[in-house]
Formats: sequence, C-alpha cells, structure tokens
Amino acid sequence: MASVPQTEPVDALLPAPQLLLFGLQHVLVMAAVPITSVFLVAKALGLPVGLTINLISATFLLCGLGSLLQSFGPWKFGARLPFVMVPGGAPVVMFLTIAQQTDLQTASGAVILTSLFYFVVLPVFARCLKYFPKIVIGTLLMLVSINLVKVYGGIIAGKPGSPGFADPAHIGLALATIGFTILFARIFKGMLGQLSVLLGLLAGALVAAAFGYMDMSGVANGPVWSAPSLLPFGMPKFDLIAAVPLLVFSVISMVEATGQTVAVAEIVGKRVEPRDVVPRTIRGDAIMSLLGGLFGTSMIITSGENVGIVRATQVRSRYVTAAAGSILVLVALFAPLGRLANAIPEAVVGGTAMVVFAIIGTIGIDMLRKADLHERSNMFVLAGALAMGLLPILVPGFYSGFPKALQPVLGNGLAMGALTAIFLNILFNHLGGARGGNPVASAPQGTPNAH
Repeated sequence: MASVPQTEPVDALLPAPQLLLFGLQHVLVMAAVPITSVFLVAKALGLPVGLTINLISATFLLCGLGSLLQSFGPWKFGARLPFVMVPGGAPVVMFLTIAQQTDLQTASGAVILTSLFYFVVLPVFARCLKYFPKIVIGTLLMLVSINLVKVYGGIIAGKPGSPGFADPAHIGLALATIGFTILFARIFKGMLGQLSVLLGLLAGALVAAAFGYMDMSGVANGPVWSAPSLLPFGMPKFDLIAAVPLLVFSVISMVEATGQTVAVAEIVGKRVEPRDVVPRTIRGDAIMSLLGGLFGTSMIITSGENVGIVRATQVRSRYVTAAAGSILVLVALFAPLGRLANAIPEAVVGGTAMVVFAIIGTIGIDMLRKADLHERSNMFVLAGALAMGLLPILVPGFYSGFPKALQPVLGNGLAMGALTAIFLNILFNHLGGARGGNPVASAPQGTPNAH
C-alpha cells in the first residue's frame, strides 16, 4: 500500500480561525512600519491630509498584495515562504531625500527605475557579492540611522525660528512615547514584547489625547471605503543621477533578501535551492517596488521582522502570512483607519520613528562588530565612508558651491557614504589581491583577521 505523502509544515493549510489569529499577529507586529514610513515623508514635506491618507492606504495595500505574492509565489514571483512585505527603512529615507532635493515626481521615478534595475542586475548580482561585505552594508545602515535621527528630530522640534520651535510639550510627548516603547520592550515578553513599538505609539497617542493634543474630529468624516490613487504626484520624472542612492541600495537589498530567504527556509524546515528561491524573492521585491513607484510609495521589500515570529511561534505555514496579506488589504481600503492614523500628533509619530529607525543603526553596529576593525583596510574603509557620508548630513549645503548636476549625489550623505565604502573596499581589499596592509599596531595580539 503506497504511503500518502505528508504535507510540509510550510504548505499546511490551517483552520480559518487559526489563520485569522496568527495572520493578525503578523499584521500587528508590522503595522507601525507602513504608518511611520508614510509619516516620515508626509510630515517632512508638509503633504496635505487627503494625500497622506491616500499614501497610507496605498502602502497598506501594497504590503498586503506583496505578502500574498511572496506567500503564493505565482509565475516565479515570490518565494512561497512565510514572508511579510513592508516599506524598507533605508529606501524611505532615500525617497524623502530625493523628493527634498528635486520633487516627488522624480522620487517616484527613482523608485520605478530601481525596480527595473532589479531585473537587470539579478542575473549577475551573485558575482558581485564580494564587493558588499559587512563593512560596507554596516556603514550604510549607520548613515541611514544618523540621517533619520536628524530628520525626525526636526519634525519633533519644528522649524527653527517658527513660533512653536522646541515646544517643551511636543518634545515631552516624543520622549514619553520613546519611554513607553522601551518600557514595554523591557517588561513584556513574547508577542506583547514584539508589539512594544506599536504599544508605545498607542500609549503616546493616549497621552496626547488626554492633554488635548490629538484632534479626532475628522476621523468619522468622509467615506468609509476608499482606494488609493494611481500616480498621486502626477507623471513620474526619470533622473538617473537622482536615483543613484536607491540603485546602490537595491544591490544591498538583494544581499539582505538572500540571507532572509535562506533563514526563513531553514526555520520552516524547507529544503530549497538558493539559485531558484532567492531570485523568486527578489522578483517579488522588484514587482512590488514597481507598483510602489506608481502609487507614490517608496520601495516595498521583504521584511526580516516576521522571521522572529515564525521562530518564536513555530507556526510555519505560508498561508498564515497570506492571511496577514488579506487583512492588510482590508485595512488599506477601510478609510477611517487611515484618518485615525493621520490624527496622531507629529511628536508621537516622531518618538516612535526615533526608536523604529534607530534600530537600523543597531543592525549596522552589529554588522560592523563582525568586521575586524583592527585590520587596516576595514578601519580606513569605515573612516573614509563615515567622513564622506556624515559631511552632507551634519553640514547641509556643504557642497552647495559645486555644479547643480552633482548635488543629488554630493548632497546625499547616504549616496556619498555608500559609494565611498564600495570604492574603498575595492581599493583596499580587491585590487591586486591585497588585503590593505597589516593590522594596526594597537590591535590586541591574537585578534583574528576577517576574511
């Protein structure tokens, strides 16, 4: 009697109530990211309420559709693994920087160019992985984090010289939100611990409401159901130079997608061929980012945040993240939720964002920690990249005397830092087969070299 083949855990279809609860858990853990990403752009650029709500709806819709795509994987688009997609933290900052230096149409065009660049680079990117070691990626993540703190500090404090600049009440709300988030992360375990960022945002919003800083009057006004608009900023403009930061990040994103795909496959116990499944993940990122450019968002990419949930709960079914995607689509189309999110004060959102995006810096520090900074080459790669990357961030207008055509790159600390790190890494660690010299003299004896 032939044995009936057993269904792998990743392909197991759970009962509907379990799918709903476990899917909702994924949604709650990642819900703060789409909201924060839209607020980062909307508050910094002063976008009107209607457009902000439209972008919140579009972001949730694309996150939901992307999660469905990665979970089901049709036509080799998507890994067929339990993935949730979110707006990437670094791309959101780059999108904002491009918009500030040019306009929103150019920023959307940069996202579209980057999504197409994925398809061009994908066949050969594996051969270039040696040019993106941890020292390069870690440096970029550090610069992203520093830039975000600067941007959101300005959102919390307001514009210098304005009547409400450095209002102690606004700063107090931001600090309270940060404090709540850290407190919840300390005292809660399990799922509640994973929800500490969202709980901190809710606690900050409650404090704001209690002190009269949160206007809820517009939440109930307007349509109940709505759909995001195509091309909300108008026809995209395509500027290859302005798109350089996102183009550089796209290769880094492919590296991250590789690690996340292999990690999730191991967690769910599915044997995969990386040469097959990794390109599927990246194609999913590319097509959703293309839609993101058309709907006014930044890049939509696979998230590593849900990896911890899969590991902690041992719920391995990809149908759970498909359920999460379905919930996100419903949230996107239910307009009052977007209006409720928009009612949260800037200071509360700023405090949440400080925590959320500062985590990018901790990831960068962890990557740099794994690189041997006692080695001369790594030391100068990091020093040179930080110097070139921090100058435009900390001293706005530093390159204002240079030709205008070069401003999108020279004035963008993320682009300058990333390009410098890549160039110096090639110079020290690849040209002529050299490793860039001996370890510095002060390195402890016996410190291993990173290869």
